[in-house]
Amino acid sequence: MSDIRTGTVISADGAVIGFDQSGAGPAVILVQGALMNRSDPVMTGIAVGLSRWFTVLNYDRRGRGGSGDTQSYAVEREAEDLDALIAAAGGQAAVFGGSSGAGLALQAAARNPAITRLALWEPPYHVDDGAPRLPDDFAGQLEDLVRAGRRAEAVELFLVKAAEASPRDVAAMRSQPFWPAMEAAAQTLAYEACVMGPDNELPSGLLAGITQPTLVLNGGASPAWMGRAGKAVASAIPGAVHRVLEGQPHYVAPEAIVPELLEFLITA
Repeated sequence: MSDIRTGTVISADGAVIGFDQSGAGPAVILVQGALMNRSDPVMTGIAVGLSRWFTVLNYDRRGRGGSGDTQSYAVEREAEDLDALIAAAGGQAAVFGGSSGAGLALQAAARNPAITRLALWEPPYHVDDGAPRLPDDFAGQLEDLVRAGRRAEAVELFLVKAAEASPRDVAAMRSQPFWPAMEAAAQTLAYEACVMGPDNELPSGLLAGITQPTLVLNGGASPAWMGRAGKAVASAIPGAVHRVLEGQPHYVAPEAIVPELLEFLITA
C-alpha cells in the first residue's frame, strides 16, 4: 500500500481522529472492534483488498493509536467521529464494522443517512443462553479498574468475560509483544460495553429502523452463539443479507472476507 496517506479529522467535541487513506473510488470506512487499531493485520489486510476499487479510510477509534479522546465518553461521540470522517471522504461512505465495531456502525447508520451501505462482521449481541454472561455494570467495573491503575486487570476482565478467553490464555498473552498496547487501550473497553449496551442485548428497535443495504457476515468456526446473533441482526434489519464464511474464526482472515465485501460494495 505505497499510496497510503495519513491524515486527521477533528470530531465535534474537538477530539483528533487519525486515519490512513488508500486507493481511489467511492469511500469505505473501516471500524475496528475491541483492542484493535488501524495497524491490526485484519484491518490493514481489508484496506489493501478494497483499495483497488475504493477510497479506504482505516482509522483509529478514539483513545487508541493516533487518535485522541475526551473525558466524557458517549456512544454519540464515536458516531460523531464517523461523521467527521465521512465529511472528509466527500460526504458519503459505506462502512464496514467488525465485532463491537459493527455495533458502532449500526448506531452511526441509524442517525446518519450519509452512510450508504453497511457491512458487518459478527456483531456480538447476546440473543440466547449460549452467549457469555456479562457481569452487572460491566462498563462500570472496567472503568473502575482503569481508574485505579489496574489496566491489566481490566483487559483480563474483558477478555475472560466478553471474549471467552480462559485465564490461562490471558496469562500467556501477558508475555506477548502486543500486551502493552492492549493495556494502553484499556480505557476503551468500557466504551465497547457502552456501544453494545447492557448485556449486549439485541437493539431490535434500532435495527428495524436501518434503511441502508446491509450485509451481515459470520465465521463458520466462530462460537455458535455469534452465528445466531448474526442471523438475528440480519432478520431484524429490513432487506439485510446474512452469509457464513466457512472455516473462519472471529479473527477473520482478510483474504476470506474481502471477496464478500467487494461483491456487496460493488453491487449497485
